[in-house]
Amino acid sequence: MNKAFTRESDDADDDDADPSAPAIPAGVKNYITPAGYARLRAELLSLLDEERPKVVEIVSWAAKNGDRSENGDYLYGKKRLREIDRRIRFLTKRLDIAEVVDPSVHHGADQVFFGATVRYGHARDEERTITIKGVDESDSAAGEISWIAPMARALLGARVGDEVRVQTPAGVDLVEVLAVSYPSAGVS
Repeated sequence: MNKAFTRESDDADDDDADPSAPAIPAGVKNYITPAGYARLRAELLSLLDEERPKVVEIVSWAAKNGDRSENGDYLYGKKRLREIDRRIRFLTKRLDIAEVVDPSVHHGADQVFFGATVRYGHARDEERTITIKGVDESDSAAGEISWIAPMARALLGARVGDEVRVQTPAGVDLVEVLAVSYPSAGVS
């Protein structure tokens, strides 16, 4: 078969889907805080204005050095360029469908909405604190969970003092909402 009709292994990287990024269920909006949106936008602009032009310059320089089949700078540069382009496409798509929601509008409320920091207790007398964030900005190491996570879905709409049922791999868990807080205006 002619090589033009086969797909080489490094070209498989050209898919737009970022395997490390969580998927957004079909028909669901991509909620994000203003700070999360700003971070994604800053990353996109950095890739477009700084990193991609540098890599293009390196690839151009390496291409002028002759045999490209054994030119490490050229081969690595082309691979890195594909990675950058894939990330640019991913970020562009995510920012296009992003719905920016400012959690500070609920400051002082006792009900759980997107952007809330919630302290809850388990039936096992364990207390935890989480912040409900967007799919593209949540960081479990910082106590942030995506609003589509089962715990967040169960807590959304609950008020302080409410007990909610959460489906976990170990079965149904009962948690009580102990406190709800939101950032004040201008802080996300």
